[in-house]
Amino acid sequence: MSAVQVRAASSLAARSTVAPLLLVEDDDGDAFLVQELLTEAGIDWPLFRVRSLAEAVEPLKTGVRCVLLDLGLPDAQERADGLGALHDLLAIAPNAPVLVLTGIDDEALGAAAVYVGAQDYLVKGQVDGQSLSRAVLYAVERRRSEESGRRLRDAELQQAEINRLTRGLLPQPQLISPDLLVQSRYTPGERRQVLGGDFYDVVEDTSGTLHLLLGDVSGHGPDEAAVGVHLRVAWRTLILAGVEYEKVLPILEDILVRERRSDEIFATVCQLIVAADRRSAGMWLAGHPVPILLDPECRPLATDDCAGPPIGVAPGIGWERVQAQLPAGWALALHSDGLIEGFEDHAESSTAPSHQLETRARLGLDGLLRIVRLAQTQAADDSVLLDTVIEEAERRNGGPMADDLAVLLVRHRPLL
Repeated sequence: MSAVQVRAASSLAARSTVAPLLLVEDDDGDAFLVQELLTEAGIDWPLFRVRSLAEAVEPLKTGVRCVLLDLGLPDAQERADGLGALHDLLAIAPNAPVLVLTGIDDEALGAAAVYVGAQDYLVKGQVDGQSLSRAVLYAVERRRSEESGRRLRDAELQQAEINRLTRGLLPQPQLISPDLLVQSRYTPGERRQVLGGDFYDVVEDTSGTLHLLLGDVSGHGPDEAAVGVHLRVAWRTLILAGVEYEKVLPILEDILVRERRSDEIFATVCQLIVAADRRSAGMWLAGHPVPILLDPECRPLATDDCAGPPIGVAPGIGWERVQAQLPAGWALALHSDGLIEGFEDHAESSTAPSHQLETRARLGLDGLLRIVRLAQTQAADDSVLLDTVIEEAERRNGGPMADDLAVLLVRHRPLL
């Protein structure tokens, strides 16, 4: 082995010595030979030797980097393929990289061993230190690559599940009229790679009535996201079925109570119904922030005291309809509380003492309105407007919001 090969092998060996090599060999002479071959290769492998499969159980539990396995062990089960020892060891440690090291020179048996799960098949007396150390290194790296591939596949499956939940939480708006424009944003709290419980929907029925929904299930993660999917799909079904608006939230509450994992789970909901003439809207608020009317003044569509309790908090309590008039060419923004629960003016407060930082004011609705008013004077379109508002809110907060964030912007653009 050249000096370059020794250095490269030593580098790989250093990465592979977190756990020792395990030699399962009942013959003392063969065990001595293996140690000599590793020494010959110029690599000081940490080697732990046992004489039987029974003795190998405990080391395999504590973790080994690679196994050198003799097939002729006294306690190996007899099998027709001659690989009883390999089958038994893989049954104990299915993920361990195993090199068969045997005195049986049989190509067919070697191929069968690799098929069963061995990384390589080496014949005693035909392997030198260099080839043995290389086989061990390759086996370790190959197993690491296989493990990385498995984790990647698991991550892809998890991402596919998240994507399915995303499609359930964040559907395509169902619009008929060309005079309506919709923009939306959704960001998990602290930019997590999992979904939260925010959900929304937009449906225009055949009469031209526009139905808007934005809700927020308490908590974060796939379980809460699944509840949000149930609520959103149920809401769309109820709307398309023509169920009376006053009955929709009570039905959603019943679904939430049946689907939630504990009594502590609840959801805030805003349901907004815009008349077909686009001049008025009926609104039901279940513990949810009031929508914003994006006129030059940028104001709430109603007062805060019009909201009832979140669904699931006090089952059986109803919610009152709030009526609002809409100006020509209106734009409405529905949002979850994740957008207003960040802190205000982080940049200006970052040099303050820590005890003052702990008492920083929340952004709140008033702070959000100030941000939106300024953004409206700068943004070229609604997409840029939403991005600008969220970026500014996060800048003042000093980073991503802790809670999930959903915003739904709907604009009426009268056709000429």
